[in-house]
Amino acid sequence: MSIFRFQQFGVRQGETAMKVCTDATLFGAMAPVAGGERVLDIGAGSGLLSLMLMQLGAGRVTAVELAASACRDAAANFAASPWSGRLELVRRSIQAYATDCDRRFDLIISNPPFFEQHTKSGTNLRRLARHADRLPYAELVPIAARLLREDGCFYLLIPVHGVTRVSALAAAAGLRLNGRIDFAGHGHSQAKVAVLSFSRRPELFVSRRLVIYNAPRTYSEESTRYLAPFLLRFAVPA
Repeated sequence: MSIFRFQQFGVRQGETAMKVCTDATLFGAMAPVAGGERVLDIGAGSGLLSLMLMQLGAGRVTAVELAASACRDAAANFAASPWSGRLELVRRSIQAYATDCDRRFDLIISNPPFFEQHTKSGTNLRRLARHADRLPYAELVPIAARLLREDGCFYLLIPVHGVTRVSALAAAAGLRLNGRIDFAGHGHSQAKVAVLSFSRRPELFVSRRLVIYNAPRTYSEESTRYLAPFLLRFAVPA
C-alpha cells in the first residue's frame, strides 16, 4: 500500500490518480488559515489538502470528490487522522453538491484539473484528474463565488497559462484577485503553476515569485519555512 507519511498524518494514495507532489504540498502549507474556519475542499482527491488545513487550525473541512477510488483513499486517511470528527467527505461532483448546499464557507480551496483543451494522455483516472472535463473553470469559479461567505477567501492552484482566464471569470462573479504567487522549481526556471487568492473585499494586490529548490532535493529557505511543520525530513527528534 502506498502511504506518504507526514509528521502528523499519513496519506494513503494507492487508488488516487494524482499522488502527493511538492506543488500541492506547498500550496496546502501556505493556505490562509487563521484558525477555526469552515473550509470547502473542491476536488479533494486523497484528502491531502483537507488534512493539511486541519493541522493548520481549520475548524471543519468538507471535502468534495467525485472519483470513487480517490474517496476510498480519502475516507481511510480521514479516519486515521487526529481530526476524523471534523472532516466530512462527500462523494459527489461539486456541481451537484452546490445545487442543494445551504452552507457558506470561510475558505474554499481547490487544486482543480489542470488543463483545458490540451492533449490528453495516461490512464483514464489520471487523465480525468489532470484535465478539466468534469470541472471546467467556467463552472468552478461561479460555484466557489456562490458558496463563499461575504468575507471569505477562494484559494486555488492552477497553471500560469490559466491565470488570465480564471481571473476574468472571478471578476465576473464578483471576486477580486488579491494575491498571486508563482512557483518556480529553481531560480533559473520559469514558473509553471500559480497560487491565486480571491475575495470580495478590495485589498492591495500582492504578486511574487517563490523558488522551491536551491539545488536538487534542497529546499529554499522560503519553501522550507512553509514545509517544515509537515514533512518528515524536517521533524525534530523527540
